Amino acid sequence: MEIRYTEEKIFAKEQIEKLFLSVGWVSGEYPNRLYKALKNSSTVVTAWSGEELVGLVRVLDDSELVAYIHYLLVNPKYQGNGIAAHLVKYIKEKYKNYLYIELMPEEKKNVPFYEKYGFKVMEGGTAMFLSNYSDKR
Repeated sequence: MEIRYTEEKIFAKEQIEKLFLSVGWVSGEYPNRLYKALKNSSTVVTAWSGEELVGLVRVLDDSELVAYIHYLLVNPKYQGNGIAAHLVKYIKEKYKNYLYIELMPEEKKNVPFYEKYGFKVMEGGTAMFLSNYSDKR
């Protein structure tokens, strides 16, 4: 399987929606807003199998000190092929001169994946969020 990676933001709204819904993320239910958010993000690296968008990493950064990995996802049909690993390595290299690359896995089961690439759980840290949408599914 040949996967092509690019930092060009050449994706269509429908491709983004399909990818996010493939992993069950609520962001996919807001395709217009999601598309605009990705287009305006500091960095978006996409993974492609032919014309199909199969993975993505999104980073928000302050241009000097901190880069924050906000999304990392791979379509379940393509998981287990090293796509997420390639995306993490790409971001680590791109932001190697920043003081911090941070992320917040939403599920504890994903912590060992990130630890394989040098990330550490923040001692005493606690994830927090404020939700401005109502989950009426």
